[in-house]
Amino acid sequence: MPEQLVGTVEELGPGSVRGIGDWAVLNVNGERYAVSRRCRHLRADLANGKIDDDGCLVCPWHQSRYDPTTGRMVVGPQAGFEKVPGLDTAFIQLTKLWPLRRAEVVERDGKVYLRN
Repeated sequence: MPEQLVGTVEELGPGSVRGIGDWAVLNVNGERYAVSRRCRHLRADLANGKIDDDGCLVCPWHQSRYDPTTGRMVVGPQAGFEKVPGLDTAFIQLTKLWPLRRAEVVERDGKVYLRN
């Protein structure tokens, strides 16, 4: 499997999110995950997102929340979009069938690598 260097362990500390190619690599309380980089709602760059208190990756545009362990959306679009009837439910159901892709993240010699 090819590996891509994401950065150093220090650069990818808890709460960090970093983009590398088609992936958003995140650190949730010391556990690192990689998910596909585009939100299922309007394709926002999830590498510009943040980690919330529940360990979910939050979309920077409309605050959809993704579980990095499954790639599924757990809260659909907000910021005005939650007022559209059924939109939240539709996107959550969509990610049960089409979750964010996931890749393996490995640490070696003080560096973090994405393996896909």
